Amino acid sequence: MNNWFRYENTQIKEFITLEDFPENSFGFIYRITNAITGKFYIGKKSLYHNIKKKLTKSELAEQSGPGRKATTKRIQKESDWATYWGSNKEILAEIKSKGNLAFQRDIIKIVNTKKELTYWELHYQCQYNVLLVDSYNDNILGKFFKRDFVS
Repeated sequence: MNNWFRYENTQIKEFITLEDFPENSFGFIYRITNAITGKFYIGKKSLYHNIKKKLTKSELAEQSGPGRKATTKRIQKESDWATYWGSNKEILAEIKSKGNLAFQRDIIKIVNTKKELTYWELHYQCQYNVLLVDSYNDNILGKFFKRDFVS
């Protein structure tokens, strides 16, 4: 499996577990590159996701006071970031047919909040001109599409 890497100055850091990230990290902006063609994808990935879990009978019984009682609780779990290859169908099809050895996964920026995640993804998609060059990105924010810029 290809791990995630981040290049800072002349240092290369490999990310294998959550402990490899700075404290309070929420997620990261990434670039997946096909080393053979140079084609790339810029995206974002959260390190955690929230799930709703039903309360147990004892947890329900512990609730006291007037008003509506909760029946679920939110639990934060680690996402699939370590094995994630993006949501782009073209990349996933290439990996399925040819394997992932031709692809490199790089972390561009680590962020601390959900809003930063969205902002920096947009920032880097614009910086890399993903709609104007040969990239796997076919849209930005689901509002700006490659087909609108390329004739």
